[in-house]
Amino acid sequence: MTFPKEFKEAIQNLPSAEKDKLIFRLLKHDLDLANRLHFELVNTETVEERRSAIQKEVTKAVTRMSDRFYSLGYLLMDIRDLSGTISEHVRITKDKFGEASLNIQMLNKVLKTNKIRLENSKTNDTYKINIYVIARAFKILLLVNSLHEDYLMEFKESLNELGTRISQNSSLMKTAINNGLDVNWLLEGEIPENIIAIHKEIRSNGFLK
Repeated sequence: MTFPKEFKEAIQNLPSAEKDKLIFRLLKHDLDLANRLHFELVNTETVEERRSAIQKEVTKAVTRMSDRFYSLGYLLMDIRDLSGTISEHVRITKDKFGEASLNIQMLNKVLKTNKIRLENSKTNDTYKINIYVIARAFKILLLVNSLHEDYLMEFKESLNELGTRISQNSSLMKTAINNGLDVNWLLEGEIPENIIAIHKEIRSNGFLK
């Protein structure tokens, strides 16, 4: 939303005490902004330190959800909750590198600890979680592609692991092929320059859903 120049000037000319009241009132209705300001203005933790803490949380959470496994449906719910934790970290810190690395870590850990379950489940039971994994893999490629090219080398190993885990599961590979994800992009760490256009076209054709 764009604010008129006159409105901005009127806000700037408010007395300091009045502006403070307005800020605190607005922050009560925008917890994401409040948390981000707290992180930037008060918290002594660096982005890297917070990312490291979330990495440990991801490992513990995936272990916990896998140990208490009930069904693939419940597993997917737990994964979505964990994804929300990662998204919250990104909203607070603006950690674009962490958004990519934490999502790769989450998928690799989930696929590793639930390998047998995913391979031995019926197609109807695996469809939703397979689509989620492939859609998230696409998102990861988009995230890595949006970073400076120098960062790509730092992701090659984990991208290769993700591609390997997908390729070793016939059901996941079928879902990847049917939804336009070339697993070689992950295996080789070579992301097409037009990945955004590819993803947009695939989505517009009704896939990855």
